Amino acid sequence: MLRKMRKRGQKGFTLIELLIVIAIIGILAAIAIPMYRAQTIKAKLTEVTNGMSNIASALAAYWQENETWPTACASKATIQTSLGVGLAQLTRMTGIDITSGVITATVGNISGEVDGRTLVMTPVISATDSSISWTWSGTIPPSYRPR
Repeated sequence: MLRKMRKRGQKGFTLIELLIVIAIIGILAAIAIPMYRAQTIKAKLTEVTNGMSNIASALAAYWQENETWPTACASKATIQTSLGVGLAQLTRMTGIDITSGVITATVGNISGEVDGRTLVMTPVISATDSSISWTWSGTIPPSYRPR
């Protein structure tokens, strides 16, 4: 009877096979976790970039009507009053400032990697047709900025 059990062979994985599987899972996790974290930060930053885009649209309309930029707007309340853009519910934009058409937002409540840093939209007015395009800059790492 003992011989019959040995002939059947043992079922299951060897220690080497298990170690290889664990090593593969560890390598995949080491690659996937940082990528997931970066995508999570980018997703949370969309609240800020969308709010800034709304302000940019209002500023462009103001420029087209008056051919000048509004006086400095240094808070969400003054932007609401002067441009009609409501930003009170944007919790990831902890500070906002508009000076000479340049929109500067301070980011918060996202991640230690970007909290307290700024995202800047600068208008570029075309000399040929007075259209406005916007460029992104700021102290946020370039990999997190819109393109």
